[in-house]
Amino acid sequence: MSVRDIAEDVARWRDDGQDVALATVVRTWGSGPRGPGAKMAMTADARIAGSVSGGCVESAVVDEAREVLKTGQPKLLRYGVADETAWEVGLSCGGTIEILVEPLTTEIFESYQRARRDGLGVARALVLNASGPEHSILVQEGTAASTPLAAAAVSALEAGRSEWVELSDGGEAFVDVELPDPRLIMIGGVHVAVALTSMANALGYHTVVVDPRGVFGSEERFPHVSKLVREWPDDALRALGLNRASAVATLSHDPKLDDPALEVALPSDAFYVGALGSRRTHDKRRHRLLERGVTAEELERLHAPIGMSIGSRTPQEIALSVMAQIVATRNGVPA
Repeated sequence: MSVRDIAEDVARWRDDGQDVALATVVRTWGSGPRGPGAKMAMTADARIAGSVSGGCVESAVVDEAREVLKTGQPKLLRYGVADETAWEVGLSCGGTIEILVEPLTTEIFESYQRARRDGLGVARALVLNASGPEHSILVQEGTAASTPLAAAAVSALEAGRSEWVELSDGGEAFVDVELPDPRLIMIGGVHVAVALTSMANALGYHTVVVDPRGVFGSEERFPHVSKLVREWPDDALRALGLNRASAVATLSHDPKLDDPALEVALPSDAFYVGALGSRRTHDKRRHRLLERGVTAEELERLHAPIGMSIGSRTPQEIALSVMAQIVATRNGVPA
């Protein structure tokens, strides 16, 4: 659970004049149910968004959050099997979890929201003592590091994960990283793209369909897509900009559309590039792209034939295999 998972609820609560507490997992040992960076937001009347434990300690954290909102003082909580409160809160699966609960300030929330709107990653580095943050700094992607704490934030942001880091002055800090919202750009408004758009939407991806052909790239076919672009794929991808939060899937089965898109996508920072088609189709595609200047190294990262091998036949099954491969790639799992 990240900020993007709770932002809509938090914004609504704040508009209603409610103070909000933010709980963040900062450390886990053993089989902790949520990893560092997982978040839950709460109000004094026990409205909840997000999760820090998959249900194990939420009720206890809500009780602590009420106190935090009353006093304005953050708390650093720990639950685990060695703790006599473990069974009371339900954390009996062998793990230990440390959670920071703090008032969610306007400055922090709006910084997260601004970064999301701009499509930028953001990192918050915190030096923690027994009761909460002793020092903290929040940096956006592209920020220059001027202090050891800022350098730690920039480093973790480049690595793309929330983690504990050693500071150059000998201390340590927890860096909470929020990456840009993931985006899936599909080339070709075919049946697979219709199903894939629905799946990607459900997983929190910003979805884009690119097709210059009016009969395929239409609102009637894609009322559920985040953005519909009726331009040639290479021009569209350059205009959209591809960053490490971007996935590109060429689905048209037409070299006039797919090849120019791959020429732009393969050298880019996109974390995933895949192309629909058989192995024979891919062999021909590979030859064409090499002739057009794409390097063999760039072609090595192309997922083709696209999707995980699940024996898929229908557009919905193909979409499932593609989305599974995209998620696996984003999570650093070989696919």
